[in-house]
Amino acid sequence: MTTPPLKHLYLVDGSGYLFRAYFAIPPRSTTAGIPTNAVFGFTNMLVKLLRESDCDGLAVIFDHSSKTFRNELYPEYKAQRPEPPEDLRLQFAGVREATRAFALPCIEKENFEADDIIATLASRAKQAGIKVTVVTSDKDMMQLVAEGIELLDPIKQRPIGPAEVMEKFGVAPDRVIDVQALAGDSVDNVPGVPGIGIKTAAQLINEYGDLETLLARAGEIKQPKRRESLQLHADKARISKQLVTLLHDVPLDEQLGDFGLREPDPAALRAFLEKYEFRSILTRLADKIATGDVIPDEREGRPPAEGGAPESASDAPDAPAAAAPTGDGATATAELPSAGPPIDRAAYTLVQDVASLERWIAEARELGVVAVDTETTGLDPMLAELVGVSLATQPGRACYIPLRHGKVRHDEAGLDLAGATEAPPQIPVEQALALLKPLLEDPGVLKIGQNVKYDRQVFAQAGVGLEPFDDTMLISYALEGGAHGHGMDELSELHLGHKPIAFSEVAGSGKAQVTFDRVALDKALAYAAEDADVTLRLWRALKPLLPRAKVTTVYETLDRPLVAVLARMEATGVKVDPAVLRLMSNDFAQRLEVLEQEIHQLAGGAFAIGSPKQLGEVLFDKLGLQTMAGERKTKTGAYATGAEVLEELAAQGHALPARVLDWRQLAKLKSTYTDALQTQIHPKTGRIHTSYSQAVASTGRLSSNDPNLQNIPIRTEEGRKIRRAFIAEEGFSLLSVDYSQIELRLTAAMADVPGLKQAFALGHDIHAMTASQVFGVPLDKMDSETRRRAKAINFGIIYGISAFGLATNLRIPNEEARAYIKAYFERYPEIRAYMDRTKKLAHARGYVDTLFGRKVHIPAIRDKNPARRAFGERAAINAPIQGTAADIIKRAMIRLPPALEKEGLKARLLLQVHDELIFEVPTGEEEATKALVKGVMETAAAPAVELSVALVADAGFGHSWAEAH
Repeated sequence: MTTPPLKHLYLVDGSGYLFRAYFAIPPRSTTAGIPTNAVFGFTNMLVKLLRESDCDGLAVIFDHSSKTFRNELYPEYKAQRPEPPEDLRLQFAGVREATRAFALPCIEKENFEADDIIATLASRAKQAGIKVTVVTSDKDMMQLVAEGIELLDPIKQRPIGPAEVMEKFGVAPDRVIDVQALAGDSVDNVPGVPGIGIKTAAQLINEYGDLETLLARAGEIKQPKRRESLQLHADKARISKQLVTLLHDVPLDEQLGDFGLREPDPAALRAFLEKYEFRSILTRLADKIATGDVIPDEREGRPPAEGGAPESASDAPDAPAAAAPTGDGATATAELPSAGPPIDRAAYTLVQDVASLERWIAEARELGVVAVDTETTGLDPMLAELVGVSLATQPGRACYIPLRHGKVRHDEAGLDLAGATEAPPQIPVEQALALLKPLLEDPGVLKIGQNVKYDRQVFAQAGVGLEPFDDTMLISYALEGGAHGHGMDELSELHLGHKPIAFSEVAGSGKAQVTFDRVALDKALAYAAEDADVTLRLWRALKPLLPRAKVTTVYETLDRPLVAVLARMEATGVKVDPAVLRLMSNDFAQRLEVLEQEIHQLAGGAFAIGSPKQLGEVLFDKLGLQTMAGERKTKTGAYATGAEVLEELAAQGHALPARVLDWRQLAKLKSTYTDALQTQIHPKTGRIHTSYSQAVASTGRLSSNDPNLQNIPIRTEEGRKIRRAFIAEEGFSLLSVDYSQIELRLTAAMADVPGLKQAFALGHDIHAMTASQVFGVPLDKMDSETRRRAKAINFGIIYGISAFGLATNLRIPNEEARAYIKAYFERYPEIRAYMDRTKKLAHARGYVDTLFGRKVHIPAIRDKNPARRAFGERAAINAPIQGTAADIIKRAMIRLPPALEKEGLKARLLLQVHDELIFEVPTGEEEATKALVKGVMETAAAPAVELSVALVADAGFGHSWAEAH
């Protein structure tokens, strides 16, 4: 019987995946104490490949040993790599057992690396007309990509072809080795040419064609240092090319025909799974093993789990239970991989010399994953000083690197501040950062952080980047936005059952609180290293949940990419004219004084207007005013004097509550904006730098703070005046681009309302059209009051407004408001159906989702209290609409910087105010920038979501924000 020719051959980088699985999957062992986490991850990967890929041939290739022919060429090659951890070495035999248990070829050869064997087999298969997929996450293998040969990243389940290689190296696959020869590789100790990184190397190779041509023409390089380095280190570049070039002619006994898939021996496979106590895998495959159907004729169509990680950790005898999102949106007990051994702060290490730091850096590079956290003198990354850095490489293995502890600080008079002490031994800041910089910027090492944006900004002040990264705060937010907070302490208690040290425990509180550089090193070590340790544990616990919750795309394409955009916006800031603010503050002060006199006159005497208690006594006891609901009091027994109460009294025609509302508005504008903004102008940049929070609003909206620039009123003259203080730099204009009625457009699309969709398509005044259709008033006879009422309904419906709410809004009787809402739903029954459908779904699942898959959890939807439950229902109606709008503008923000750069435009994104983006645009680039920004914003939903209603963005220019909007 002849073996049929192979059509698709999978070549698995067994050694590479073994290391990745070891560090990706928390420690686990059999009841006899045999470590198994790497073998478990490896076995899961094999099962998925065999059952879900379309390969008809598969081989697994391993490194035979750490020494190969490359060490003879260059003795320093990989010489600095530490020995693998003991519990990993104990699993080397296990992955080979796994391979043979599934009846797969297990290939290795002395003196050669697995990569060379794979390159040889891939070349042979290509020559034989066989399609090849190399299963690896090793960037060195990208040189193999060619027609008929692609890579598959087993961690991200992402195919890698020419486009991905170009994105990674900046050149086509056939020039990767030339780029690597120039850039070198610190992980493998490939020397390269000093001073040349991947980006520069790609530019040079693209310009000169190949390495030898570049070296021959090095004298033509204009940059002196680059030219000199190429000339001096040409031999290093050539030896580096030999080291990175994979062999395609390794002498092998195996033949391609030996790699065809065949069913494993049932007894051998069962014995292997039982030996390593992989009960969940055995349970899943039990009937397949019995029927000889481990490798089905037609592969199952289930999507693979990210990274080949286990579907559960039920095989681990000590796997803990942790809170995890479930299919119905509730928080339930789910089995998660262990986050590691119990936290032991005494095990953390203080790093105070270069040799120790270099060892930690080497370990992080070897593992490919490291948690990073910074300690600073304050919360403002633009002003704070970096005090220290903490790293964690494995659960329980963390260190703290002090940089500015105990240094004498002086007051403005030059006198030593109290409490100054002699600085303990520390690595000089510049030297430590120079050592950390290559690690923090290494594209091959994933950095893990909690609220990474802050750490990125702190490092950026020192000229250090932080890429690539994962953010545990944003992972948690993608998983359970709205369900709870996403700060590290809360997540640690929720998922790890551990309460971290509070900042006040090490730095004090109130007036006695000191900055972190004054904290003793023993306390600083425990606090800072624990932060990194906890962050790493959270990442290991939460990251595998993303694909299970089906929110990986939300995290990886929306929330994580936005971090860099927001950090750049915050660093850029926006210019503010302090003279305009001072004039407004003075004007507001004078107007407040006049209002105060008028209020006292109406009240028949002086009282503290800002005191709710005194105001209530004046309104209800002295003047005898009454609301429709009678006396309304707070829990303390005082009269309620909130805006709603005052507005109702003002609507009755009472002058005093109307004047108090005016006074409150002016007082807030003065204290919150015109006074406060003057103090928040950065002393070095002369600009205001707000901070954007991504993980606060449940719907996915951004929030602005320190200062909050999203709540400046736009509908009042006073609010518009404040926007006049926000101005463009000399030689620039401000561009404001604002989505036009995006939430109404999304309502029309998501509820599929023909009448509204037609109105938008025809460009009609949507509020006049609604008034005409609901109230039966012809458009040519439409009056402003009828249109205003339709506008209130249009926007109110999105927020689940009640008849009482609409009545208060329009200052009409409840019955009239109820009739308006009834008429509205009779004209647009699709909106009522959408609302009912959404509420029902929220009650069933505990969450709703946006068109882009963001889950918005609504805890109140199941509350026993009717008022809170009704609030949850209103939130459920609005969240998919508001959340989708938030996702759309995030997509636009992520796309705009590269789009502007591609067109050579120098506009800078300054602010985001919900549906509006503000740019600073150089003179002469206004129209081109406007056209590009409008185009990106109006198409931001595509291709992920095709809307049946077009998005429209309105744009305007001006010297100030008020003029531009």
